[in-house]
Amino acid sequence: MLRHSMLTAALLLAALASSAAGLKLRSAHDSEAEKQTVAQLERLLQANDLSRWTITHDIVVDETEIPHSHPVLTLHTRHLRDDELLLSTYVHEQMHWFLAAHPEQTAAAKTALRRLFPKIPVGFPEGSDGADGNYEHLLVVYLEYRADQRLMGELKAREVMQFWADDHYRWIYRQVLREPEKVGAVVKANGLIPGP
Repeated sequence: MLRHSMLTAALLLAALASSAAGLKLRSAHDSEAEKQTVAQLERLLQANDLSRWTITHDIVVDETEIPHSHPVLTLHTRHLRDDELLLSTYVHEQMHWFLAAHPEQTAAAKTALRRLFPKIPVGFPEGSDGADGNYEHLLVVYLEYRADQRLMGELKAREVMQFWADDHYRWIYRQVLREPEKVGAVVKANGLIPGP
């Protein structure tokens, strides 16, 4: 009973901390896995300063959905036991919001990337469903990698990126791992670095 009360108190404190930061975290179906993932994310948000990578404050955990950014940032329960992968997924989806908030710079950056990478594989598992989405994902994945490096350190960030490179958007993650400076130059030239 004491252990249950301590867990409830810890969850309440985490919920208050995320509410204080202006975040609205919720589960879609109130399943146990979703509630645990919400608690995990709240803990991660409390332990890490993610303000420079948090654009939208409305977040839902839905075990039936693939993570996506719009219209509501949606995460799943797949990484319930892996803080780094959940954190990286959170940042990835937030970076879509960041790019959406900077449409002119994003469009210019995608044009520059088309010149650098005229042939990008389209479709799962190498890329997204269309060429335009692939160019956006090159930007998102680069920003995700930069954030992961700051949040986790270089070694862990590289491990996380390598996991993704074997999982989905494989060509995109491998490209960013192989030549981060190439994509980074485009990101920097177009002023697409979040935060101060």
